[in-house]
Amino acid sequence: MDTQTILIIVVTLVMGWFAFGVIYNIRHGEAILKWMKGGLPIVGERTTFRWLGSSVAELGIAHAKNPMRSLQIMLALAPRDVPWIWLPAHLRGRRDTLIFRAQLSVAPKIDFDLADPALWTGRMAMEDAAEKNWEVQAYQELTLVSPAVYRNLAVAVLQQLEAPMRELATTYRRFSLRRDSPHLEIHLPPPDYRHIAADQYFKALQDLARSVTQVE
Repeated sequence: MDTQTILIIVVTLVMGWFAFGVIYNIRHGEAILKWMKGGLPIVGERTTFRWLGSSVAELGIAHAKNPMRSLQIMLALAPRDVPWIWLPAHLRGRRDTLIFRAQLSVAPKIDFDLADPALWTGRMAMEDAAEKNWEVQAYQELTLVSPAVYRNLAVAVLQQLEAPMRELATTYRRFSLRRDSPHLEIHLPPPDYRHIAADQYFKALQDLARSVTQVE
């Protein structure tokens, strides 16, 4: 097989991979976004939307319903369109992730991150915590990081939020509270939209946000 034939085969494979990755991400993303439309009115009426490339979709609600003042939603998909980017990202734990960032009507009185350090989003939380010299402790199957002064309080807050967190999702990749905005940040696997009602899902998100504002 000559060099030209090999080159043609390689280019064909790369272009085929690229086309498949783009089409899959857009179709998968649009299916999730279409499902979300049924629940977004629960948290806010006016939503802005844009695709950031073929892997990230961003929705914004500037005036969200109480207990949220504003809400940003990001659907971050694995970069399936470029194989030499996708493979290292996959090995580093990059997975499709649904991200909520909310400004609340009542700010939390504590800073902490609960995350899975095996995944890219959790690793970012761990790196940020290390720069701040936050304390690290295990919490259930995840890792909890917080300033030393909030070590015990962080556990107590999570115990108070256990029920509403479970209503929203059974698996969390990152759950963060901040005294500064965004007050609440949640990273989750995309929901099984074929079997979960969107209005029920977003009501659970709203209830969890309300529970955060009521933590003692």
